[in-house]
Amino acid sequence: MKPFILTPFILVILAGGYACQKEVSIENQPLMIDKQLQEKATRLAHELVIFDAHIDVPFRLSKKIDDISQRTQGGDFDYPRAREGGLNAAFMAIYIPPRYQKGGAKELADELILMIEGFSTQWPEKFAPARSVAEIRSNFAQGKISLPMGIENGAPLEDNLENLDYFYRQGIRYLTLTHSRSNLICDSSGDPQHKWNGLSPFGKQVVLRMNRLGMIIDVSHASDETFFQVMQLSAAPVIASHSSCRRFTPGWERNMSDEMLLQLKENGGVIQINFGSSFINNDYLRSKQERDRNIYQYLESHDLQEWDEAAQQHYGKYSREHPIPYADVSDVVDHIDHVVKLIGVDHVGLGSDFDGVGDSLPIGLKDVSGYPNLIYQLLKRGYSETDIEKICSGNLLRVWSEIERIAQQLQTKG
Repeated sequence: MKPFILTPFILVILAGGYACQKEVSIENQPLMIDKQLQEKATRLAHELVIFDAHIDVPFRLSKKIDDISQRTQGGDFDYPRAREGGLNAAFMAIYIPPRYQKGGAKELADELILMIEGFSTQWPEKFAPARSVAEIRSNFAQGKISLPMGIENGAPLEDNLENLDYFYRQGIRYLTLTHSRSNLICDSSGDPQHKWNGLSPFGKQVVLRMNRLGMIIDVSHASDETFFQVMQLSAAPVIASHSSCRRFTPGWERNMSDEMLLQLKENGGVIQINFGSSFINNDYLRSKQERDRNIYQYLESHDLQEWDEAAQQHYGKYSREHPIPYADVSDVVDHIDHVVKLIGVDHVGLGSDFDGVGDSLPIGLKDVSGYPNLIYQLLKRGYSETDIEKICSGNLLRVWSEIERIAQQLQTKG
């Protein structure tokens, strides 16, 4: 792309039957161009499909119910703000905390699924279920926000492969294999104990069965060993629904290394960039880790659980006394840039983790109304409308379509 060179020019205004010349200063031109880019970003946000791969509304509302058809006081997602930001589709994460791996995981998943289904029943003019790419596109044409569902943490499968089929029938279209602790399927990036050195024998069956069902495999939270074994085993592309680049957070396994990204390209998959400041800014991550160590030591010494009132009070006090500067929307675009330069624009998308990363969202992306700010930053860096469409939704929809095609092929073979 050729650089844009600013030169003086004369604006000719015809008025009242005579020509009036007005000189426009060079100093004002950047402001004019910036305003044009902002207007274009807003327009694109409302013309393109924006598809966020991971929003934690269900678990947020399981703790405190709220009317998301109206503008809410708390949280990151509601209908008015989604409309303001141009959001058209969002995977609702059916998050299962690791403590439920000891029992109750399937029951909790069922409860949260019913909650999400209730949104479309209660507000059918605003929200609609989506179990396929075709339904995403149909809902978009009707002006409705699609709410497909994914389970975050495979614990609800228990040790029964038939539960995978059950959840597929319930509308679940992706499964995040694990969360912050290893489970019956695989090892977690957040668990120092790697019981399986990757996938368990049951986990390998889960991967193959997901290919056959047409369920998207999500490798966010998985250990590196798990990731590479999934790459070898899966016949279909995979996603990382809410991960970012380890290049910016050295040593933090929760993000993806360059080696993993290169393997993801070979697989045909896509990484959906997480917006949380911990994921995109190393200074924030290190400060947060120090804060978390302090909180953990306090809980241990006072025999408290994280949800206890005394624990919450200590967390609030420590956070006020040791504030951590937020990341910025431009940091998110740095991660997108890195993926694009390393493996191409066809392998990156958006997985905000809204309502999941707490008070750590970057300046300019504090809730679902902020997508135009992200598009503006992409425009400033020279991304074309075609590339922006791929990042906002095209890549994720392409991968999902390919997973559907492969599943149909596998089912036809018998």
